[in-house]
Amino acid sequence: MPLTKSTKFIAAGAAGAGFVAAVAAVWLGPLAPKPKPADQLPRLASISGPASLPEAAAKGRLILSKEQVDQALAAGTLERPVKTLLKVDRPIHYGEFAWNDTAIPPGPTWIRIDLGAQLISVFRGENEIGTAVIVYGGDNKPSPTGTLHILFRDKDHHSSLYDAAMPYTLQLTNDGVAIHGSPVRWGAASHGCIGVPLEFARRLFDQARVGDEVTIIGPKAASRQTS
Repeated sequence: MPLTKSTKFIAAGAAGAGFVAAVAAVWLGPLAPKPKPADQLPRLASISGPASLPEAAAKGRLILSKEQVDQALAAGTLERPVKTLLKVDRPIHYGEFAWNDTAIPPGPTWIRIDLGAQLISVFRGENEIGTAVIVYGGDNKPSPTGTLHILFRDKDHHSSLYDAAMPYTLQLTNDGVAIHGSPVRWGAASHGCIGVPLEFARRLFDQARVGDEVTIIGPKAASRQTS
């Protein structure tokens, strides 16, 4: 079942302000493990702003204005400034992803995971370079939330607890919760880890380093943001 990526807005409270940004790009899709059909979800308009990247880097991106970003930060929709988001115009199925870091300037890698939207976004500095649908912890083994950091990297990790391969592991907690390559399919859930498509996991592993920041937003917080 496809999920559709779109950009969400928060309407301005003041009269005449029009649209203001609240700019987390989301896959308008379900919570695991009980998804809502994508065709029941609204589709919202995209946003654009003045270009601030080389032409090669700006292609295929939503470029955000300073006003849009400031409003999003004030509203709590973003945790830090962002200049661009990947533009994904077609429905995407579980296991697919988008990645584009062409000509994006150097910067720290950081990761934003929205459990409510079932989305991971990878940023280099202020520019999104990758995004994918995820699987995450079920009710009996929920994924942690908050600001975490990568503690450990292992390309060929094997879980001794679950006797399972966890390729391209980026460990986030001392009890083993990690981002790693995994089958991403409708209705699936994990034991707390964040599962991403294998090729996406490989690319993320190549970018991420121990100490990089990972922010995980819980389903309830995400639900309030999209209301």
